[in-house]
Amino acid sequence: MKGRRIFIGDLQGCREEFEALLTKVGFDPAGDTLHPVGDLVNRGPDSVGCVRLCRDLGARPVLGNHDVHMLRQWHDPSWRGRRTSLEALLGAPDGENLLAWLEQQPLVLGWEDVICLHAGIHPAWIDPVPLLTGRDLLDAEDEAVEFALRARHCDSTGAQPESDWPAPGDPFQPWDHFWRARTSETRTVVFGHWARRGLVELERTRGLDTGCVYGGELTAWIPEEDRIVSVAARQRWHAGS
Repeated sequence: MKGRRIFIGDLQGCREEFEALLTKVGFDPAGDTLHPVGDLVNRGPDSVGCVRLCRDLGARPVLGNHDVHMLRQWHDPSWRGRRTSLEALLGAPDGENLLAWLEQQPLVLGWEDVICLHAGIHPAWIDPVPLLTGRDLLDAEDEAVEFALRARHCDSTGAQPESDWPAPGDPFQPWDHFWRARTSETRTVVFGHWARRGLVELERTRGLDTGCVYGGELTAWIPEEDRIVSVAARQRWHAGS
């Protein structure tokens, strides 16, 4: 089928699984468009390969918290945290180009029927399609922006618990509970970021982080077919979850 949008869960450096998934869905670069849901980098074996393949295939991903963290490190050497993926990209012959490409990607993508972002939509957002790119996000401190990158549970005001595991009780719910409560909203939100929760197929909600980097699966959703496609991880690349 031509003209498909192929949304793919958190890659996190799992390039071989990414290639296997493209084969399984029958990706056609002449008609299909790839939309990874963020976290292209970190924890897996080949962050450079994932970013390069996305760029070369004309993918239009949204940024995840790992991507934004790495971009912040690139622009600010004092920024905290491990720098493994950044060092790998900077060591690649096209590394600067890859980083420049990545920082031009948006926080949110929107169509008439689908919204794509990495983590979650803040309950207070009226129209969650800000035209922000990685470059814009480097200095952003906006609550809705951080929510879009990191949220899992929240209450009706968007306040988040101190921890998401074990699952907090009332008044906290998975953020998408409040999205489905918007009865006038018809768009489906597709997201990642929540490997522990796994595949989510609920009304107007598709969660695609099935924990490939932790030994799970890499998962795609094709809205034109309303079809879920997955491939198994080659191995467990990272001990966390």
